[in-house]
Amino acid sequence: MTSQEFKDILYNGVWKQNTGLVQLLGMCPILAVSGSVVNGVSLGLATTTVMALSGAAIAPIRQVVPNEARIPVFILIIAVLVTVIQFAMNAYMYSLYVVLGIFIPLIVTNCIVLARIEAFASKNPALQSALDGFAMGLGLTAVLAVLGGIREILGHGTLLSGIDLVFGDAAKSMVITVVPNYHGFLLAILPPGAFITLGMLIAGKNWLNLRAENKAPATGTIAASSQVA
Repeated sequence: MTSQEFKDILYNGVWKQNTGLVQLLGMCPILAVSGSVVNGVSLGLATTTVMALSGAAIAPIRQVVPNEARIPVFILIIAVLVTVIQFAMNAYMYSLYVVLGIFIPLIVTNCIVLARIEAFASKNPALQSALDGFAMGLGLTAVLAVLGGIREILGHGTLLSGIDLVFGDAAKSMVITVVPNYHGFLLAILPPGAFITLGMLIAGKNWLNLRAENKAPATGTIAASSQVA
């Protein structure tokens, strides 16, 4: 894999084909778990791990599995990986495991995971497939982090609330009080707030893309004028 291919896969997963802002896949966990940064990032990292490992596991056997049985086989491999992560979180981060609840095992049926397996890992080598899964998961995690941060600040006036669920009681001092004596904004932490905030993020990304496209022709025109001169 060349360095350019490496960059293209990362750029495609994190920005160009971002699962949360472009493909609009996995809306249920994105909207339900993004009430705080900690919850969103935790589920995003769990999904990233599953996507990277499943891509690396499925790519080598893509030519062996019969076409008629590929979906059940893919789901079985994904389910095994999710079960391992679920048991690990249950053993080492039980409080966080309880908070995330059903959304951990539901990674198995998350259309983000199966879609990338079907679209990329089933057609490419293991290393590229693992990187693609990691990049797509990283893009999802970034969306969950930003969405969770905005909703947490608007809803509670804090940031990193619940960090002790991951690192223990000693991490409670890491919670940042953004707005002191804040009474909260209920809409931000309810499902409508998640829809509105996600819509604003999608609009922001589209604006940045249009701005970059508008700058590109102008840059090309200036370069052409310089060469003529």
